[in-house]
Amino acid sequence: MGTWTARSTVRGEPDRVLELLTDPDAAELWSPFSFSVEEIDGRRLESGSRAVLGGKMAGRWVEFELDVFEASDGRLSLRASGPVTMDVDYELLDGELLAEVKVHGGRGLTGRLLSSAADGFLAAGTLQSAVDAIAREAAADDELAVAA
Repeated sequence: MGTWTARSTVRGEPDRVLELLTDPDAAELWSPFSFSVEEIDGRRLESGSRAVLGGKMAGRWVEFELDVFEASDGRLSLRASGPVTMDVDYELLDGELLAEVKVHGGRGLTGRLLSSAADGFLAAGTLQSAVDAIAREAAADDELAVAA
């Protein structure tokens, strides 16, 4: 399966970018996938935490267990395991948000179908749209703070 990357310039504060990435409630502002949080350790994603997300993918209800490897210093790194496994990395470097998603082949017919669907979804530009939305949200919050 594929590896997908995106990048966008971020004018907002680095801490705000990480807040947007780790707050499940904020994800609806930028995530290309519609999902609900079924379980989470704490209120947000943190290094070493776990969460379970559920949502529709290719017309099927699926659940993914998230294992968060790192959520600090401008970086979010996690693995989403379900019918498809995805390694997800976001990193803020010198005012630029870089994202990478590696889609691993799923097991069985359903897993292969959903892996292909995830690749197709990412190939259609949804990762770039998500990164751009994070940059816009972080900048909007920064502009509100300056105006206040």
